Amino acid sequence: MSVGSPFHERIAPLNRKLAWGDWAGYHSAAAYADHHDIEYNAIRQSAALIDVSPLYKYIVSGPDAERLVDRVITRDATRLAVGQVLYTPWCDERGKVIDDGTVARLDETTYRWTAADPCYRWIGMNAGGLDVDVRDVSEELGALALQGPRSRAVLEAATGEDWADVRYFRRRTAAIAGIELDVTRTGYTGDLGYELWVAAEQASALWDAVVAAGDDHGLRPCGIRAMDVARVEAGLILIEVDYTSARTALTPEHEYSPFEIGLDRLVNFSKADFVGRRALAREQEAGGPARRLAGIELDWSGIEEAFARHGLAPAVQATVNRDPVPVFYAGGQVGKATSTCWSPTLKKMIALASLDAGVRTGAPLEIEWSVEGERGRVRATAVDLPFLDLERRRT
Repeated sequence: MSVGSPFHERIAPLNRKLAWGDWAGYHSAAAYADHHDIEYNAIRQSAALIDVSPLYKYIVSGPDAERLVDRVITRDATRLAVGQVLYTPWCDERGKVIDDGTVARLDETTYRWTAADPCYRWIGMNAGGLDVDVRDVSEELGALALQGPRSRAVLEAATGEDWADVRYFRRRTAAIAGIELDVTRTGYTGDLGYELWVAAEQASALWDAVVAAGDDHGLRPCGIRAMDVARVEAGLILIEVDYTSARTALTPEHEYSPFEIGLDRLVNFSKADFVGRRALAREQEAGGPARRLAGIELDWSGIEEAFARHGLAPAVQATVNRDPVPVFYAGGQVGKATSTCWSPTLKKMIALASLDAGVRTGAPLEIEWSVEGERGRVRATAVDLPFLDLERRRT
């Protein structure tokens, strides 16, 4: 049974349509407004406030904390400075991705680790022989994503501090209305944004203070439907949609290495040994995996033609379609689209896809498209990711 997050007392009255989803056992607002495009516009044009508390959160501390983090993740944890955050995957011993998330270094011997799926047991299993403590603080910490081009202005109004000096994937502590919190310049929208980490018992008070600070900046509460569209535009993957965790995979086809889901740059073979390193090295020595993450842009005229055959005007789903859809090249299937949606900013139908490695950028593709129960194909093109790369998220 789903339960409320630390912010539930504030978000429940706002969700008048009772549009709830389940996220890791928590009630998560799908949308607050009559349509999620209003909330999407807040992400891209003003500021949005998103409850991301359902993320799993762990504190890793002790003299060997750095060694444990470095042993598990594919990136070099020894280069992670205090006040810095890393986005990283971690793998099993066969080089298959278990999950992806962030690791923030709070001080010399303390890290906060976030994950989409429960990973407490996996982290603990790799702590053998180390002087380290791993604590699950998922229920103790609330988390708010403050995203959008006006997010910095909202944060500065709430804290009374200048935040221009906190760079992308950096962090620092702050206080809002006397509430102590940790702020990271991170997010899941591909836009300028921050994530606020606060003790659960202070969550409602923090919400009130941030909302009050955002009154002059167009701040809106935002649900997961709008965030989902934004993350596809930014080329950001979602576990159990764009890839399957090695923990839940049923067949080898469901298992993915980092090189298959666009995380090549996050695998560091020059660091100390890490779980899955040997398997990943063998994969690369053999020429790399047979599939890769790619972007697809759909031809709108083809969509119009599919509807016209039934005497209908074109109508596309405004939310992200997370059902896998076959993709074809030269007449044969070469993969599947995993997240497909209309991009309100780009004015295009776009999709994240898992394609054969031989399908190059610019390749003419076809994607399955059904209208009135009739299966057809629509022309498409393989493109590089991300679809939308906003400089303001880094500056």
